[in-house]
Amino acid sequence: MNIAVIPARGGSKRIPRKNVKEFHGKPMIAYSINAALNSGCFDRVIVSTDDAEIAEVAIKYGAEVPFMRPANIADDYATTLDVIKHAIEFTEQQAWGIKNVCCIYATAPFLTPEFIQKGLKELTENAIDYAFSATSFPFPIQRAIKLNSEQYVEMFQPEHLNTRSQDLEEAYHDAGQFYWGTANAFIAGKPILGTSSKAVLLPRKRVQDIDTPEDWELAEALFRAIEC
Repeated sequence: MNIAVIPARGGSKRIPRKNVKEFHGKPMIAYSINAALNSGCFDRVIVSTDDAEIAEVAIKYGAEVPFMRPANIADDYATTLDVIKHAIEFTEQQAWGIKNVCCIYATAPFLTPEFIQKGLKELTENAIDYAFSATSFPFPIQRAIKLNSEQYVEMFQPEHLNTRSQDLEEAYHDAGQFYWGTANAFIAGKPILGTSSKAVLLPRKRVQDIDTPEDWELAEALFRAIEC
Protein backbone atom coordinates (compact mmCIF):
# COMPACT_ATOMS: atom_id res chain seq x y z
CA MET A 1 0.00 0.00 0.00
CA ASN A 2 1.13 3.55 -0.79
CA ILE A 3 -0.09 6.49 1.25
CA ALA A 4 0.29 10.26 1.11
CA VAL A 5 0.78 12.14 4.37
CA ILE A 6 0.13 15.87 4.32
CA PRO A 7 1.41 17.59 7.51
CA ALA A 8 -0.77 20.59 8.40
CA ARG A 9 -0.61 21.92 11.92
CA GLY A 10 -2.77 24.82 13.03
CA GLY A 11 -0.11 26.99 14.67
CA SER A 12 1.41 28.86 11.73
CA LYS A 13 2.73 32.19 13.01
CA ARG A 14 4.22 34.16 10.11
CA ILE A 15 1.11 33.57 7.98
CA PRO A 16 -1.73 32.84 10.42
CA ARG A 17 -3.92 29.88 9.39
CA LYS A 18 -1.97 29.56 6.13
CA ASN A 19 -2.90 25.93 5.55
CA VAL A 20 -6.58 26.85 5.17
CA LYS A 21 -6.15 30.45 4.03
CA GLU A 22 -7.87 31.08 0.70
CA PHE A 23 -5.51 30.94 -2.27
CA HIS A 24 -7.08 31.72 -5.64
CA GLY A 25 -10.50 30.57 -4.53
CA LYS A 26 -9.61 27.46 -2.50
CA PRO A 27 -8.01 26.72 0.87
CA MET A 28 -4.27 26.32 0.36
CA ILE A 29 -4.25 22.68 1.50
CA ALA A 30 -6.85 21.76 -1.14
CA TYR A 31 -4.21 22.01 -3.90
CA SER A 32 -1.99 19.40 -2.25
CA ILE A 33 -4.93 17.09 -1.61
CA ASN A 34 -6.14 17.40 -5.20
CA ALA A 35 -2.67 16.72 -6.62
CA ALA A 36 -2.34 13.62 -4.47
CA LEU A 37 -5.78 12.27 -5.33
CA ASN A 38 -5.42 12.98 -9.05
CA SER A 39 -2.01 11.30 -9.24
CA GLY A 40 -3.55 7.86 -8.81
CA CYS A 41 -0.51 6.83 -6.76
CA PHE A 42 -2.15 6.39 -3.38
CA ASP A 43 -4.42 3.95 -1.63
CA ARG A 44 -5.08 6.61 1.01
CA VAL A 45 -4.40 10.33 1.33
CA ILE A 46 -4.01 11.34 4.97
CA VAL A 47 -3.77 14.76 6.57
CA SER A 48 -1.88 14.87 9.86
CA THR A 49 -3.16 17.82 11.87
CA ASP A 50 -3.83 18.97 15.41
CA ASP A 51 -6.50 21.42 14.27
CA ALA A 52 -10.26 20.75 13.96
CA GLU A 53 -10.83 23.31 11.20
CA ILE A 54 -7.99 21.93 9.08
CA ALA A 55 -9.36 18.42 9.60
CA GLU A 56 -12.80 19.54 8.42
CA VAL A 57 -11.41 21.22 5.31
CA ALA A 58 -9.21 18.20 4.52
CA ILE A 59 -12.16 15.82 4.66
CA LYS A 60 -14.25 18.19 2.53
CA TYR A 61 -11.65 18.01 -0.25
CA GLY A 62 -11.33 14.23 -0.16
CA ALA A 63 -8.55 13.42 2.30
CA GLU A 64 -8.77 11.28 5.41
CA VAL A 65 -8.01 12.38 8.96
CA PRO A 66 -7.86 9.04 10.79
CA PHE A 67 -6.17 10.56 13.84
CA MET A 68 -5.45 13.92 15.42
CA ARG A 69 -1.78 14.73 15.79
CA PRO A 70 -0.61 14.79 19.44
CA ALA A 71 0.61 18.06 20.91
CA ASN A 72 4.19 16.87 21.35
CA ILE A 73 4.68 16.81 17.55
CA ALA A 74 2.55 19.85 16.77
CA ASP A 75 4.75 22.64 18.12
CA ASP A 76 7.44 24.79 16.49
CA TYR A 77 10.13 22.20 17.25
CA ALA A 78 8.51 19.14 15.69
CA THR A 79 10.16 17.98 12.49
CA THR A 80 8.56 16.65 9.35
CA LEU A 81 10.24 13.31 10.03
CA ASP A 82 8.58 13.18 13.48
CA VAL A 83 5.19 13.66 11.83
CA ILE A 84 5.77 11.03 9.15
CA LYS A 85 7.06 8.50 11.68
CA HIS A 86 3.95 9.05 13.80
CA ALA A 87 1.68 8.52 10.79
CA ILE A 88 3.48 5.32 9.79
CA GLU A 89 3.33 3.99 13.35
CA PHE A 90 -0.43 4.61 13.32
CA THR A 91 -0.79 2.65 10.07
CA GLU A 92 1.21 -0.21 11.57
CA GLN A 93 -1.20 -0.36 14.50
CA GLN A 94 -4.04 -0.58 11.96
CA ALA A 95 -2.19 -3.29 9.97
CA TRP A 96 -2.48 -1.35 6.71
CA GLY A 97 0.71 -2.87 5.31
CA ILE A 98 2.38 0.36 4.16
CA LYS A 99 5.24 0.03 1.69
CA ASN A 100 5.85 3.57 0.39
CA VAL A 101 4.96 6.96 1.83
CA CYS A 102 4.89 10.37 0.19
CA CYS A 103 5.05 13.43 2.40
CA ILE A 104 3.38 16.32 0.57
CA TYR A 105 3.54 19.77 2.08
CA ALA A 106 0.25 21.56 2.57
CA THR A 107 1.58 24.73 0.93
CA ALA A 108 2.40 23.35 -2.52
CA PRO A 109 -0.16 24.89 -4.91
CA PHE A 110 2.16 24.45 -7.92
CA LEU A 111 2.51 20.69 -7.48
CA THR A 112 0.96 18.62 -10.27
CA PRO A 113 0.10 14.89 -10.32
CA GLU A 114 2.72 14.14 -12.97
CA PHE A 115 5.60 15.03 -10.66
CA ILE A 116 4.20 12.85 -7.88
CA GLN A 117 4.02 10.02 -10.44
CA LYS A 118 7.61 10.63 -11.50
CA GLY A 119 8.71 10.46 -7.87
CA LEU A 120 7.08 7.08 -7.36
CA LYS A 121 8.66 5.79 -10.56
CA GLU A 122 12.13 6.90 -9.42
CA LEU A 123 11.62 5.33 -6.00
CA THR A 124 10.43 1.95 -7.22
CA GLU A 125 12.54 1.51 -10.35
CA ASN A 126 15.82 2.44 -8.68
CA ALA A 127 15.32 0.66 -5.34
CA ILE A 128 16.33 3.77 -3.40
CA ASP A 129 15.27 5.21 -0.04
CA TYR A 130 13.84 8.53 -1.23
CA ALA A 131 12.82 10.57 -4.28
CA PHE A 132 12.03 14.22 -3.70
CA SER A 133 11.22 17.43 -5.56
CA ALA A 134 14.09 19.75 -6.46
CA THR A 135 14.84 22.61 -8.80
CA SER A 136 17.87 24.50 -10.06
CA PHE A 137 19.25 27.70 -8.60
CA PRO A 138 18.58 30.66 -10.93
CA PHE A 139 22.14 31.97 -10.51
CA PRO A 140 25.50 30.18 -10.12
CA ILE A 141 26.00 29.49 -6.43
CA GLN A 142 29.77 29.63 -6.95
CA ARG A 143 29.34 33.40 -7.40
CA ALA A 144 27.47 33.88 -4.12
CA ILE A 145 28.59 36.79 -1.96
CA LYS A 146 28.39 37.62 1.73
CA LEU A 147 28.86 40.71 3.86
CA ASN A 148 31.68 40.65 6.38
CA SER A 149 31.59 42.19 9.86
CA GLU A 150 32.28 45.62 8.36
CA GLN A 151 29.55 45.13 5.72
CA TYR A 152 32.00 44.84 2.84
CA VAL A 153 31.42 42.27 0.13
CA GLU A 154 33.27 38.96 0.06
CA MET A 155 32.80 35.97 -2.21
CA PHE A 156 32.14 32.54 -0.74
CA GLN A 157 34.29 31.05 -3.52
CA PRO A 158 36.67 33.79 -4.71
CA GLU A 159 38.48 31.29 -6.94
CA HIS A 160 35.48 31.57 -9.31
CA LEU A 161 35.61 35.35 -9.64
CA ASN A 162 36.50 35.15 -13.32
CA THR A 163 35.10 31.72 -14.20
CA ARG A 164 32.58 31.85 -17.03
CA SER A 165 29.02 31.04 -15.95
CA GLN A 166 28.75 28.29 -18.57
CA ASP A 167 31.79 26.58 -17.05
CA LEU A 168 30.29 26.37 -13.56
CA GLU A 169 28.50 23.23 -12.44
CA GLU A 170 24.74 23.66 -12.10
CA ALA A 171 23.40 23.41 -8.56
CA TYR A 172 19.99 22.39 -7.25
CA HIS A 173 17.97 22.76 -4.07
CA ASP A 174 15.09 21.03 -2.34
CA ALA A 175 11.83 22.38 -3.80
CA GLY A 176 9.88 21.72 -0.60
CA GLN A 177 6.89 20.05 -2.25
CA PHE A 178 7.04 16.27 -1.82
CA TYR A 179 9.24 13.49 -0.45
CA TRP A 180 8.62 9.92 -1.52
CA GLY A 181 10.27 7.30 0.65
CA THR A 182 9.97 3.73 1.75
CA ALA A 183 8.25 3.27 5.08
CA ASN A 184 11.40 1.53 6.35
CA ALA A 185 13.61 4.51 5.42
CA PHE A 186 11.33 6.98 7.21
CA ILE A 187 11.09 4.81 10.33
CA ALA A 188 14.87 4.32 10.39
CA GLY A 189 15.35 8.09 10.15
CA LYS A 190 17.58 7.87 7.12
CA PRO A 191 18.56 11.31 5.74
CA ILE A 192 16.49 12.43 2.76
CA LEU A 193 19.40 14.35 1.27
CA GLY A 194 21.57 11.27 1.20
CA THR A 195 23.33 8.99 -1.22
CA SER A 196 20.28 6.74 -1.62
CA SER A 197 18.04 9.53 -2.89
CA LYS A 198 17.12 10.87 -6.32
CA ALA A 199 15.79 14.29 -7.27
CA VAL A 200 12.68 14.86 -9.36
CA LEU A 201 13.47 18.12 -11.13
CA LEU A 202 10.73 20.75 -11.32
CA PRO A 203 10.83 23.88 -13.49
CA ARG A 204 11.67 26.95 -11.40
CA LYS A 205 8.37 28.59 -12.37
CA ARG A 206 6.56 25.88 -10.38
CA VAL A 207 8.53 26.40 -7.15
CA GLN A 208 7.90 29.04 -4.49
CA ASP A 209 8.46 28.81 -0.75
CA ILE A 210 5.46 30.17 1.18
CA ASP A 211 6.71 31.06 4.63
CA THR A 212 6.16 34.83 4.85
CA PRO A 213 3.47 37.30 3.67
CA GLU A 214 5.82 38.38 0.89
CA ASP A 215 6.19 34.75 -0.21
CA TRP A 216 2.40 34.48 -0.30
CA GLU A 217 2.08 37.53 -2.54
CA LEU A 218 4.74 36.18 -4.90
CA ALA A 219 3.02 32.80 -5.02
CA GLU A 220 -0.31 34.40 -5.86
CA ALA A 221 1.24 36.41 -8.69
CA LEU A 222 3.13 33.39 -10.03
CA PHE A 223 0.02 31.20 -9.89
CA ARG A 224 -1.95 33.87 -11.73
CA ALA A 225 0.69 34.06 -14.43
CA ILE A 226 0.79 30.28 -14.89
CA GLU A 227 -2.98 29.93 -15.01
CA CYS A 228 -3.32 32.74 -17.54
